[in-house]
Amino acid sequence: MIRQLLSLERLSLDEQEAKVIYRYGEGAEEAKRVDYLEFIARVTSHIPDKGQVTVHYLGLYANAHRGRVRKREASDYKLILSEQECPRIPRLGWAEMIRKVYEVNPLTCPQCHGEMRIIAFLTDYGVVDRIINHLKLTFMAERPPPPHLAYQELLMAAETAVEYLS
Repeated sequence: MIRQLLSLERLSLDEQEAKVIYRYGEGAEEAKRVDYLEFIARVTSHIPDKGQVTVHYLGLYANAHRGRVRKREASDYKLILSEQECPRIPRLGWAEMIRKVYEVNPLTCPQCHGEMRIIAFLTDYGVVDRIINHLKLTFMAERPPPPHLAYQELLMAAETAVEYLS
């Protein structure tokens, strides 16, 4: 909750004595008279430090309430221990996304149009390079990229070369 520090309507300056007067209370009957430098020091002491939390959540949004709800929900579900480990089922979320975006099923064979299944994911670069070399595949472009893209690639290559040297 953030609220104002003081009301400007209750604040006045006595120029004769160089004092700041702040009226407070129910009907602003009581008044506090302080030196203007002390007043500035008191006001600036309320400015939060950088990164300090100034908003506090109450009720349903408070951390304490959310923690109690989370504990209650966790205790409702009892853990069941099984003797054998369940086999991991790979998710096909990426295939569904490609199907939705490009309207093409990535698990359909381009030659026979049969359904393909995933055997393994290759993550080791050495194995991937050996497969590419064995199949004699090249990834050369049929035509060169547009000049502005080629220039950007040259700049990027020069920047990475400088980083390795230093």
